[in-house]
Amino acid sequence: MSTDQRDTIAEPTTETPAAATTNRKQPFPAGFLDTISRGWADRPESTPPQREQAPYAAARRDAVSAAFPGKRLVIPAGSFKQRSNDTDYPFRAHSAFAHLTGWAADAVPDSVLVFDPTDSGHDVTLYLRERADRTTAEFYADASIGEFWIGPRPALAGVAADLGVATAHVDRFAASDGDVVVDEDEDLTRFVSELRLVKDEYEIAQMRAAVDTTARGFDDIVAELPRIIDTPRGERAIEGVFHLRARTDGNGEGYDTIAASGPHACYLHWTRNDGPVVPGDLVLIDAGVEMDSLYTADVTRTLPVSGTFSPIQRTIYETVREAADAAFAVARPGVRFRAIHEAAMAVIARRVAEWGLLPVTAEEALDGDRGGQHRRYMVHGTSHHLGIDVHDCAQARREMYYDGELEPGMVFTIEPGLYFQIDDLTVPEEYRGIGVRIEDDILMTADGPVNLSADIPRTADEVEAWIARSRRA
Repeated sequence: MSTDQRDTIAEPTTETPAAATTNRKQPFPAGFLDTISRGWADRPESTPPQREQAPYAAARRDAVSAAFPGKRLVIPAGSFKQRSNDTDYPFRAHSAFAHLTGWAADAVPDSVLVFDPTDSGHDVTLYLRERADRTTAEFYADASIGEFWIGPRPALAGVAADLGVATAHVDRFAASDGDVVVDEDEDLTRFVSELRLVKDEYEIAQMRAAVDTTARGFDDIVAELPRIIDTPRGERAIEGVFHLRARTDGNGEGYDTIAASGPHACYLHWTRNDGPVVPGDLVLIDAGVEMDSLYTADVTRTLPVSGTFSPIQRTIYETVREAADAAFAVARPGVRFRAIHEAAMAVIARRVAEWGLLPVTAEEALDGDRGGQHRRYMVHGTSHHLGIDVHDCAQARREMYYDGELEPGMVFTIEPGLYFQIDDLTVPEEYRGIGVRIEDDILMTADGPVNLSADIPRTADEVEAWIARSRRA
């Protein structure tokens, strides 16, 4: 799970913002200007080999071209977004742009992918800002894009060879701004979102790599539990331990890590991560490594901080696992996506009814029109598609997503939970402040589902043994 993200394709802006007044920008003296362009060694030009994902991206572009004959299509990478004053957030290209170009963590801001219609389909051009010659003022004066500040930028010819697509300077796109661009935002956004519902071989390999790296991140957290417990803001320590793995072995996290200890685990998107990690409590960790390709895992495990579950914690935990296993059992090609959620919720409703927490029977709670009483303790959905976005394919039509049929190549989560808020008077006191979620990443194959994250301990016994092994090491 993660905080919500927009998944729409917007037209790029070509307007140049007015220069801002700042005390940090000082004039360059004449001596600097006279000498800055001289004394540099020649920079060798090399043509990189085509990257692994280039043929897959080309096939995706072909699918887009076939779906929009005669239409001019514009897919921008996006720009830097301001964090504060003159600092920006790290740049991440729009998912549709990355998916259709194969340009991922190394994509250049303000690039634009354009499909120009022809009699036989489209001419596709990737417009980007060419690297500046050292004789230009941009080289030393522009802290956003100048190579003196941020390092070498890719050359047009290199990008063309790398990605297998024609390239041109972004100024040429800006110069054609007066041309009529057919407004296909809504249809195009939907199409490229649905295009990602079934992953190709490259995408599946990246998802496996993301999950494997995430598993190492969870191992790191378990190994560091004693230090985490000793840290006043232990939730931040969990976040930091996982971040080290994500940045060392990947591009970073695919979304803000949730490190929720004690009653914080009952807040579904707890990302403040500013509380202690206290023995006797459970800690819910929802984290995923994003690879350089931008494909991300999304895994949740709930750990007993002391190393063992209390009887009530174990009962709740194993109920959530039972719900997850029930959802996994119904997942097969041809089954509707919503059946996963329905299977999990049937377990949740039955168990909370058995515990006396519902004012109605489990069957009445599961009634689609008049029920839902059990959803107080699990308000979120059980599954979402996963890929280059943590909540992938979000703009797909309902009949293709929630009401669609499972197909080989789909990757999605199964993540039931139970959350008893600290001040919920509808549950016994011993339940209050306990939150549990178990989340796995599932690949659908022709032979059925494969749990990509199955090697990360799941059962209560496995989790306790995991923590015990780490403490003996």
